[in-house]
Amino acid sequence: MQVETLITNAHVYNTYTKQFRAVDVAINEGRFVGIGTKEELAKITAKETIDAAGKQLIPGLIDIHLHIESSMVTPETFSYALLQNGVTTIVPEPHEMANVFGIEGVRAMMSASDFCTVDMMYAIPSSVPATSLETTGGEIGIKEIDELMATEQIQCLGEIMNYVDVLHDPNSKTNQILTHFREKYPNTPIEGHVPKLTGLDLDQIMLAGIGSDHTHQTVDGLRARIEAGMFVQIQEKSMTDEVMQFLIQNDVSEHFCFITDDIMTDVLLEKGHLNILAKKAVAAGMRYEDVIYACTATPAKRMNMSDRGAITVGKIADFSIIEEDQSFTFHAVYKNGVSVFERETDYVQQVRPDQFPAHFYKSVHLPLLKAEDFIIQTEQAQTVRVMNVADGSTFTKETHVTLPSIEGELNWQGSDCRLIATFERHKQTGNRAHGLISGDIITSGAIATTYSHDNHNLLVIGTNVADMVKAANQVIESNGGFCVVENEDVKAFLALPVGGILSEAPLAEVGQDVKQLVQAMNDLGYQHYNPIMSVSTLSLPVSPALKITDHGLVDVNKGKLVPLFV
Repeated sequence: MQVETLITNAHVYNTYTKQFRAVDVAINEGRFVGIGTKEELAKITAKETIDAAGKQLIPGLIDIHLHIESSMVTPETFSYALLQNGVTTIVPEPHEMANVFGIEGVRAMMSASDFCTVDMMYAIPSSVPATSLETTGGEIGIKEIDELMATEQIQCLGEIMNYVDVLHDPNSKTNQILTHFREKYPNTPIEGHVPKLTGLDLDQIMLAGIGSDHTHQTVDGLRARIEAGMFVQIQEKSMTDEVMQFLIQNDVSEHFCFITDDIMTDVLLEKGHLNILAKKAVAAGMRYEDVIYACTATPAKRMNMSDRGAITVGKIADFSIIEEDQSFTFHAVYKNGVSVFERETDYVQQVRPDQFPAHFYKSVHLPLLKAEDFIIQTEQAQTVRVMNVADGSTFTKETHVTLPSIEGELNWQGSDCRLIATFERHKQTGNRAHGLISGDIITSGAIATTYSHDNHNLLVIGTNVADMVKAANQVIESNGGFCVVENEDVKAFLALPVGGILSEAPLAEVGQDVKQLVQAMNDLGYQHYNPIMSVSTLSLPVSPALKITDHGLVDVNKGKLVPLFV
C-alpha cells in the first residue's frame, strides 16, 4: 500500500484512551489511513516520510464558539493567525456583520472564508437584532435562516441571546425562530447565551431547544447546567480556580469544551488563540491529555463533526506536531494532511484588498457632530441612572446620583460621572441617546467607536464635550473605527472601514494598532482587563445590568427601556 505521507517516530494522542502512543501515522488523500507500530505498518510505502523525532502529535484544535469580528480582521487574516496556534477548525458566528448588513453580511463573511486554509463552518446569527430595543443595519429572521441552511455551510444556530423573551414572551420573534428551527432542523445544535439562569428558568431554556451556554460561569451555575444536560463552553473569563477545580475533580469531560468567544487582535498576535486557554488549563492542574480532549474531541461531538477531532483512521488529517511536551506551542501544523505552518520557516501573510462589496466600505451614515449633540437638557436638578463599570467583567451595575442643572443643561462635568452617547448610523433615523457612566473608566479625554456590540452604532464616552466631538467626527469621516482623544488631539486611531467593524490590514499592523489603542485608553485612566471589549459592550442590551442603545437606557434584566432621570 502506497500513501502520500508517513510520519514516523511520533508520540500520538489517542482520543479514546486519552493517552499517548509511540506509533507511526500514514496519511493519504487528506485522511488518516493507518496508525500503528512500524511492524504493523510494514507494508506501507510513502512518497514522503517525516521523522517526528519523538515529538507529540495531537489533533487540530477546534473552537466552536467565536466571532471573527471581535478581532476586527478579515477571515483570511484570522485563518493566518489560527494556523500558527494549532487551530484547524472553527465555528464562527458572524453576528456583528449581520447586525450591520443582515444576511448579506453573513454571506460576505462566508464568501471571504472560501480563501481560508482553516475550515470555517458557520453558525447562523439567531439574534439580529438581539432585542427590539436597538436599531441595527440588518435583520435575521426565519426566511433568512432557511436561506442560509440551504447553503450547506452551516453547523448550528448561533447563540440565542434574548433569554428574557424566551422565558416570558411565547409569541416573541426569538420563540418563533426556536419553534421553527426545532421542527425543521431537529438534528442541528442550537447555541445559547443564558447568564446566571438556574432552576426552572434554565429548564425552560432547555425545553426551548437551547443546548449550550458559553457565558461567565460560577461553580453553582456550571453544576446546574451539567446536571440539567446542558453542554458548557468555557471561555477564559470562566477559568477561575473554583471552576477549574470543579472540572478537574468531577467526571464531566463529555459535557464541556474550551472556546474563545472574543479575542483582541494584539492578544491573537502576541499570545495565541485557543492554545492560550489550553496552557492556562494545564497550569491550573488539569491533566494535559484531558485538556487536549476538551479542545478537540468534545467540541467536535457537540457540533456533530464526526470526521475530525481525533487522530484515527478515516478522519480528516488535521493535526499538529508539538514543539515541547505539554507546551501547546506548535512545531508544525497540518491541514488535510498537508503542512500549512512550520515554525522554522518564514510564514508570511498574503493580504487581499477589497474582499467585500463596495458599499461595505461606506456604512457610517451620519453627519458630523457638534457640541450641542452632547447636551442633556433639564431645567432642574435630577437624580439620574448611572452605568457603573468595574474591572473584571463586561457586566455593569446601576447606581443613582443627583446632579444639578446649569443654564438648562445637566451639569455632569462636576461629578464623578462621564457622559456616554450613542447615535444610530445605519438607517438615518436620527435616533440618539445620552447617559452617564462611572467606575473604572477614563478620567480624561474621550473614546468613540462604531465597534459597539451588537448594533454597532456610533458610541462615544468622554470627560468633556470638545474631545467627544473630535473623537466622534474622526470615526465618522473614516467610515468606521476606534478613536481615543485627549485635549482634542488624537492619541490612537484604528481604522475599521469594512462595515465599521473590520480592517483589511495585515495581522501585525492591526495588532500593533490595537496595542496602541489599549495603551491610549489606559493612559486616559481606563482600568479593565480588556478595555476595548468593556467599551464595546456598553451598548449590548442582553448583557446585565444597565446598557445604552439608540433607543435609550436598557434595564437588561427586565428587558425594557428606562428613563435617564429616576
